[in-house]
This record gives sequence, C-alpha cells and structure tokens, in this order.
Amino acid sequence: MPGRETLDVDVLIVGGGPAGLSAALQLAKLQRERGGPPLRVAVLEKGRTPGAHSLSGAVLDPSALRQLLPDGVERGAPLGVPVVEDRLYVLTAERAWRVPFTPPPLANRGHVIVSLGELVRWLAREVEAAGVDLFAGFAAAAPSIEDGRVTGVRLVDRGLDRDGHPAAAFEPGADIRARVTILCDGVRGHLTKIVTRTFGLDAGRQPQLYALGIKERWEVPPDRLLAGTVIHTVGAPLGAMQFGGGFIYGGPSGQLSVGLVSGLDYDDPLFDPFLAFQRFKQHPFVARLLEGGRMRQYGAKAIPEGGWWTVPRLYMDGAVIAGDAGAFVNSLRLKGIHLAMRTGMLAAEAAFEAVRADDTSAARLHRYQDLVDGSDVRRELYPVRNVHQAFERGLLAGAAFGALSTITGGGWFRDPLPSRAGHARMRTLESFGDAARRPAAPDAFIDRTRTFDRLTSVHHSGTRHREGQPAHLIVHDTEICRTRCVAEFGNPCTRFCPASVYEMVEDGQGGRRLHLNPSNCVHCKACDIMDPYQIIDWVAPEGGDGPNYEGM
Repeated sequence: MPGRETLDVDVLIVGGGPAGLSAALQLAKLQRERGGPPLRVAVLEKGRTPGAHSLSGAVLDPSALRQLLPDGVERGAPLGVPVVEDRLYVLTAERAWRVPFTPPPLANRGHVIVSLGELVRWLAREVEAAGVDLFAGFAAAAPSIEDGRVTGVRLVDRGLDRDGHPAAAFEPGADIRARVTILCDGVRGHLTKIVTRTFGLDAGRQPQLYALGIKERWEVPPDRLLAGTVIHTVGAPLGAMQFGGGFIYGGPSGQLSVGLVSGLDYDDPLFDPFLAFQRFKQHPFVARLLEGGRMRQYGAKAIPEGGWWTVPRLYMDGAVIAGDAGAFVNSLRLKGIHLAMRTGMLAAEAAFEAVRADDTSAARLHRYQDLVDGSDVRRELYPVRNVHQAFERGLLAGAAFGALSTITGGGWFRDPLPSRAGHARMRTLESFGDAARRPAAPDAFIDRTRTFDRLTSVHHSGTRHREGQPAHLIVHDTEICRTRCVAEFGNPCTRFCPASVYEMVEDGQGGRRLHLNPSNCVHCKACDIMDPYQIIDWVAPEGGDGPNYEGM
C-alpha cells in the first residue's frame, strides 16, 4: 500500500471561492510590496475546476474587487451587466403588486449582475498568474490538529470501495502541512465544523441561521426582460411566517437567473423548498417571463443568514476562518460575495504578518479578528445584526424591523435578539393536529417545460460522483429514520433535500428504511443543517466530485 505524501507550505488556503482566491491574491500582493523570503502558498479547491461549485444569485457589489484588483476591468474581469433597474413585488396567489419604492438595502445601482462561476474562474487565472499554486480537484478530509493547534489538512483518500476499504486504484490522501491554514470551505464547511467544535469557537455566539437558495439559469427571448433588471419578490409561495423570497435577474442576450430563497428555519415538517420553487415559477408573473424559454442550468446552496452575532471566533492556533465559512453575509442586502472577498484579504494580511514574525499562535492571529472588527465588514454587518432573527416573528415583523434597523442601527430592547437554530424550530406532525393528516405536497404539476422533477434538475446541475466510493453523507443512526422520524416528522429529509439524495423505501418486512443516493448530491448542505435530530454529517467526497455550475 502506498504511503502518504507530505507537502509543506507557509500558508494553505482551503477553498477556491471568492474568499480563498482573494486571500491568495492579497498574499501575492503583500509579497511584492513588502519583500522578504518568498512565501510558499497553496490553494485547495474540491471542485473539478475553479468555479465548478460556485453558486450565487448573483448581484455583485464590486467594491471589494476594486480594492483587491484596481485594474480588474482592464484585466478582463467578467463583470456581466450593470444594474439599471430595481423592482420589488409582493406576490399573492395570482397577483403581483409592485412596491412603489425600492428599500435602500435593495438598491443595486452601481452593482453588476455576474456569473459567480465565471468570476471565480477568472480570479483563479489571476492567482496562478501571480505564482500561487492552485490545486483543483483535491478535497480536504479533515484538519490536522496536533497539540492543540491546526497544522494543515489531510486530503480525501481516493479509490476506496463503498465500505471504505482500499480498492485496486487506492491512493491515500496527502498530508499538507502549513504554518497558517486559512479555512474558506464555504457555508457549513465540514473543516470549519470540526475546528469550531474542537476549539469552542461558537461559545457565546447565537446559533447560526441558514436559508436554502435554489436557482436556475434560463434562456428566454432577448426582449423579454431588459438586461440589468433586478427583481425581488416576497410572499407566495412562502407563508407569512417564513423567511425568504424570489429573485429574477436579467442578464445579457435573454439570460435570466431565476431563484427562490427559503429560510431553513420553517416549522412545518411537510414544507418542501424544491416544490415551493417550482410553484414560484408557476405564478403568473414569473410564468410570463419564462414563457417560451428553456432552462439550462440548476443548482442549490445553503446561505449563512444569521448575521454578526452568529460569526464564530475567527482565529485559533495555526488557523483563521474567512468567507461563508465565517457567516459573512448581509441578509438585508442579500449579498455576501464582497464580504467573502474582504475577509479573505484580511485573513491574508494576518497570516502574512504571523509567518513573517514566526509566530502563528492564536494570540498572534487574533490580529485577524481585530482587522475584521475595524473594517467595513463589521461596519456593514453590525447594524443588521438582528434582522434575520426578527423574521422568526413573521414576514411583516422582520420587514418592519429591517426598515427600523436602518434608523436605529439595529438595536432593540434585547440585543442580541434571542433565536433558535433552524432545525430546532421544526414542529412535530402531532403538533399540527388534523392538519398533519394532509398529504405531502404533490408534484403532479411537474411538466418538464417550466417545472421539473428533482432528478431532471440534478441532471442540469452537472453533478457527478464516482460510483462505489463511501457515501459522503453520514447518517449516524438510521434506526431513528425508520422509527421516530417517520412518526414525529414524516421523514423531512425526503423534502428538504433538493436533489433526491434521501429516499424511504420498502424494507421487505412491512416497514420502510432509508436509502441514500449520494451521487445525486449538489453539495448544498441542507441535510446537515435541517435534520431535526442532527444525525447527518456532510463530508467531502473524492476531489473533483459534485456539481459543475457552468454560467451560474
């Protein structure tokens, strides 16, 4: 059996998204400006290519990109189309009522509609041109922790069989050792989960809150919606007590980004975010925009919406956390890409100084926390620190509090507002009384023209996993699934997963058991987040596996 290879670097960046690539570019810039012995920097990206796993709406606030690369436009940054109009609608079952003004947080003039995947691919090329090693298709299995400090990561073994035993093509994952590791492994990142638990990084913080964004890219007649138009909706198909809303962004040449964001803190165990998105497209207002068009791409991704009070401690011995892994999203502005880039740049600053000082202790890396606290990141997030929590009281209460926060700076009689983790808000079927007897939401309206079933949608995500490898979705007690969960919640994993990974099938003994389809997984992390028993762990499959978001 081959032994594990070892690679030593000064700074290891785990995650080749906006945060990780910004950190890499900032390190290269600091090296040029401040000199000294060249730093060995490496970026790991689990997607088969940079940008393959990058998904967002996406309306970009370009301020961080201008700070990172002032000549980015001249260098060919794919900035899509400028926003020319904002619209906000309230949807009822059949009508769309346009709000006569645009709330300031949703004003997007000066911003651009982009494909995040294309932007990430361009940033990756800039990183490689700057002399940084970027390894795409390599997934980290776990952080290496020695004597209470993070010393790098171990990569996922390749060539294991379904039971986790080495097969003929077995290749052990290498150990990458680093003086500083910058964790940019995305929302609900499995490495960040481990270090948060190990070092107690969430002590004294509010529980993280999430939403699930489901998005499709459509091609419609070019005159259907003016390029640069940004439409947001609230109301149907979501209930008055649910956080979320729809979006439609007009790109060039009839390209539309269409999506629905549903808070992963709903109480109804029979709610199905995927079917809610299909119903969103059936609404007459949306249906008119899609008429005669064609769906080209599908994807789903969790969004960390909890705000400032849910951001974990960002540093520990040997490592720091940046981007979505640290929950840097402004849920009122519906933006996080620029915050990911800024935190990546600040993480690079702290890592560079720590390596140069030959001190990568938590005491030294506290500098990163200080940089974030003194930056535009905190100045933007602190005034909206309680907004998502306010939506736990319903759409009207949340909207009112969001508007009020622009005047009061986000404070309230209780600060922070108390909240519960989303999975803890799910009620049992019994608590709904007679309503619990209603059938699960049917999908008979699926027409495969405007609305689609899960498997067809997964096909349009480009998802691919090597068959026969160990499941990367770990269900720690499947007995709960066939006994308690079916009775108490009706197996909600079969609904909150937007990719048909979880199925309850006949067990041959008159009951039903859980069956997994991990090859369908689009890496959205909804199962890890919303399972009411918290017995599901999402871990990384072999490097290069997962979705391939072209043009998203």
